[in-house]
Amino acid sequence: MNDQAILAALQRHWDVSDANDFEAEHDIYREDAVLDYPQSGERIRGRRNIQESRLVQPSQKRFTVRRIVGGGDLWVSEFVLSYDGVPSYVVSIMEFRDGLVAHETQYFGDRFDPAPSRAHLVERVG
Repeated sequence: MNDQAILAALQRHWDVSDANDFEAEHDIYREDAVLDYPQSGERIRGRRNIQESRLVQPSQKRFTVRRIVGGGDLWVSEFVLSYDGVPSYVVSIMEFRDGLVAHETQYFGDRFDPAPSRAHLVERVG
């Protein structure tokens, strides 16, 4: 699978994720895919388990992709994931094998105010 095809698959993945299409959202994963959440120490093995973990999650979620970068078998998506209207800033690192995601790691960060010591140096965005 070439880079253009993987980029298109990733864009579709985030679009259907935003639409809460739980079937299509998981088309991008291999059957034996692994998903890691380092901050909570969780590892989920298998496409069906990944799908179920998201299906049983009770919050309303929305995805706003900021950028997707990568090449070959390694791709990074940066997006805002809002649960019930509360944003988290997320980086998803996806490793592909044979055109499908074999391993994904997601890192989450909450919004915070700039430190007073550097407030005079920053430009507020988004």
